[in-house]
Amino acid sequence: MKITPHVARNDKRKGGSAIDARTSHHEGYKVSMKVRKRVEEPFGWGKTIGLIRQVKVRGLGRVNSVLTMTFIGWNLTRIVNLQE
Repeated sequence: MKITPHVARNDKRKGGSAIDARTSHHEGYKVSMKVRKRVEEPFGWGKTIGLIRQVKVRGLGRVNSVLTMTFIGWNLTRIVNLQE
């Protein structure tokens, strides 16, 4: 399928980034950065507002329920913001 994983560029690292201009100058890399932000946004929300930073239940089923409810809350807040 000719798909390569996205690796973030770290310019602040001593010695520069491990990702050079051959990778980061492509249009697909720029698109990937935007999509990555959209993917990571709900997880950040779930950690700060939701209950997924430190799960207080045990068992795969219960943890899955907490995760599901957290992302239902994320979707509800998104719906409200989209309607404004």
